[in-house]
Amino acid sequence: MGTAFQIKIGTPLLENAKMRTRAASADDAEAMGQVLGEIIKATGRQRPNDVEFIMGRYIADPTSIRCTVAIDGSGHIVGFQSLKRALAGNPYDTPEGWGIIGTHISPMVHRQGVGKLLFSATRQAAFHAGLEKIDAYIGSDNPSGLKYYDAMGFQTYRTPEGIVQKVFEL
Repeated sequence: MGTAFQIKIGTPLLENAKMRTRAASADDAEAMGQVLGEIIKATGRQRPNDVEFIMGRYIADPTSIRCTVAIDGSGHIVGFQSLKRALAGNPYDTPEGWGIIGTHISPMVHRQGVGKLLFSATRQAAFHAGLEKIDAYIGSDNPSGLKYYDAMGFQTYRTPEGIVQKVFEL
């Protein structure tokens, strides 16, 4: 399982460090939960972040195409991004056959290229899976999430109450 680590906020983790990505595994679940815990602490948005939730939602989900972790030069997981295939009746009302993306990056490494690196791997997985579009379902009260998906090239296509849904066309 992952190990706990502490970093001073504002520490440039990625400067002079070799960031890499790889497919998530069961051994990553605890560290991925820690990333979610850091997001909860920074934003106040509550969500499960236990190992069982991580396994079921991201690593072992039968609709998963790929869940990618970003690892800093010290070997710590600092973010992850999931890509699933939308099935009929999914909770996001994403059209069947599209991809559904979820991005979770430690606030301690925002604006250091983690999201770009993750999306590069996810875009490649989407292409190989034959997806034509990827949906991002973002709370309208999540300005950093909205800004991230805009920066990655997603376009807003609908806005149900409290939500902004964006699409990326491959």
